[in-house]
Amino acid sequence: MTSTRERQRAAARARLEKEMAERAAKARKRRQTQAIIGAAAALVLVVAGTVWLAMSLGGDDDKTDTAAQAPGATECVYNELPADQRSPQIKDVGLPSNQQSGTGVQTMTITTNLGPITAKVDRSLVPCTAGSFTHLAEKNFFDNTKCHRLVTEGIKVLQCGDPSATGKGWRDSDGTGGPTYKLPEENLPTDKRPPYPEGVIAMANSGQPGSTGSQFFIVYGDSPLDPAYTVLGTVTGGMDIVKDVAKTGDDGAFAQQAGGGHPKKEVVINDLTMSAPQG
Repeated sequence: MTSTRERQRAAARARLEKEMAERAAKARKRRQTQAIIGAAAALVLVVAGTVWLAMSLGGDDDKTDTAAQAPGATECVYNELPADQRSPQIKDVGLPSNQQSGTGVQTMTITTNLGPITAKVDRSLVPCTAGSFTHLAEKNFFDNTKCHRLVTEGIKVLQCGDPSATGKGWRDSDGTGGPTYKLPEENLPTDKRPPYPEGVIAMANSGQPGSTGSQFFIVYGDSPLDPAYTVLGTVTGGMDIVKDVAKTGDDGAFAQQAGGGHPKKEVVINDLTMSAPQG
């Protein structure tokens, strides 16, 4: 028969074992809780990091999209000439920005030795050509150059914009110069009759698509040209200067080629500027 003392010892061992089991259970629960909390904290950090990364990347994308899709923005193409196609008459002043505004109206001011000629340029019609012209003007590309060609038969134009047509007298190469790039034509007057009426300023080209450079012509009388030349703007002042030059005639230097010749009354562009777009 079990003695009272032995029963007390057994009860004590049972209580001790129970307490130890309870302590072990609490310890396991505490470790599990800590592990869950730690994992949750790590998850929060990972999620936060992911959100931050997404926002950072998304922010850059948003900025890019905004820049690319800015109201009135136009993506322009300026094709740089290969080195082997650059004659001494080519003047390097770099390339315009490919992103050009297509809003606002600019004032072109051609300050000549005979007086100022002004014109209005609507960027919504010629964003890339206006961008190119503005770039060249800012680089003083046209300063101290001569209008090298006058045509009085068939069409009535005064042509300028060759950076190599400078100094005294004339050279056989006059009319072959330009910048180090070409651009596609814009605002072609295919639905206009005549395509190039008096007062228009248009861009010259070689006759091939995408060959517009820096040379331009001022139309001083309605001209039945093929509608293949970018209409840049419209003269707003100084047309009397161009007509006075036309009255003196040309020397016929280009009569066997494109027509006309050097104007007998010299026209020197002292400065050409393009105002900031308005409106």
